[in-house]
Amino acid sequence: MLKDLCEKYYYDMNYNCAETLIRAGNEYYSLGLHDRDMIAFGGFGAGIQTGNTCGAILAAVSVLSMKYIEKNAHESKDIKPVTMALIRKFNEKYGSVLCKDIKPQSFKPDVRCKATIETACDILEQVIEDYDKNRKTTE
Repeated sequence: MLKDLCEKYYYDMNYNCAETLIRAGNEYYSLGLHDRDMIAFGGFGAGIQTGNTCGAILAAVSVLSMKYIEKNAHESKDIKPVTMALIRKFNEKYGSVLCKDIKPQSFKPDVRCKATIETACDILEQVIEDYDKNRKTTE
């Protein structure tokens, strides 16, 4: 499972939520990102450092982009519906996609944002599994 990879990145390597999710997603889905590429996700943590959109969600959307976009997002028939499913599930769980709204629901000082990261992993995996299954039945 994707979330099984997160502990090493979040605790052992001390990455933030976004860095953890993109690194775990890169490993789990064999996305081919290099260490230098993943540095770009550092600023997404803590809701883009401002409490805005949750960094774990942004990284999850980035994983979807790497999986479903060949060249340009506007040429992909997959990225919009799969991203919409991801955001819908986050809103169902937390009532928001904003870090400032999610953090009070799941942050614990001793484990920090572990629950949010694990939720993001579970949602991401489920969205990909469901989308790929539905895509195969309609092709």
